[in-house]
Amino acid sequence: MISTTVFRFLLGSVSARLVAVGGACMFTLVFSGVAHARQATGAAGHWVGTLQGPGLEMEVDISSKSANVWTGTVSIPAQGVKWVPLAELTIKGSAVSFAIKGAPGDPRFSGTLAADAKTISGDFSQGGATMPLTLTRKGDPQFEVREKSTPIAKDIEGTWEGSLDIKGTILRLVLKLANGPNGATGTLISLDQNNLELPISTITQQGPKLKLVLTMISGTFEGEVKGAEIAGTWTQGALTLPLVFKRPAK
Repeated sequence: MISTTVFRFLLGSVSARLVAVGGACMFTLVFSGVAHARQATGAAGHWVGTLQGPGLEMEVDISSKSANVWTGTVSIPAQGVKWVPLAELTIKGSAVSFAIKGAPGDPRFSGTLAADAKTISGDFSQGGATMPLTLTRKGDPQFEVREKSTPIAKDIEGTWEGSLDIKGTILRLVLKLANGPNGATGTLISLDQNNLELPISTITQQGPKLKLVLTMISGTFEGEVKGAEIAGTWTQGALTLPLVFKRPAK
């Protein structure tokens, strides 16, 4: 599990405490005919609710790409976590379901969209525990507007390894970088947190200077390429730690 000071989102176990990483929810919708079309459309929006027990506020955004294709994210404002992609997002009538891969305890939410499409009420389950959760519509869906990434030098592409020392707790990280048609792309994998894979929102390079922005967890890495390593600083909220990436040992 990720430390509560780094890579925090949602609950690590559904107990009274918050945990470091993760989070997932599940929605479900069910009806037919005109009612089906009306309620399916009603599932799209910006939804806000507070998980009873820990009092953790969650923001869920759902949008439809086509009739049966949906996309969504979950944000946890208190933990500085934004736009975590939803997996297994399904809308069927008044039932909604979604999840986030890699989260401890397989957290999920299943609920029912109200006839007036103003609320989605159901249960949030994780690690064997279940708590009620009601999401209330607060407007149109809100998604991340990303800054454009720049291409990176060829010798930076590929796999890098590093670790964060958080008061004696070591988090091993794997950084993967590549160039795409619209600039650089990449992911950061936390090996000690169930191989949690975090997308890098923006990657920019200016000479030897490299900057990685992970909007999902409000994290930023700024470093300098020095031969076979990228040495710099990891920042997340008030936390600032040294971080050095090196090529994997052969």
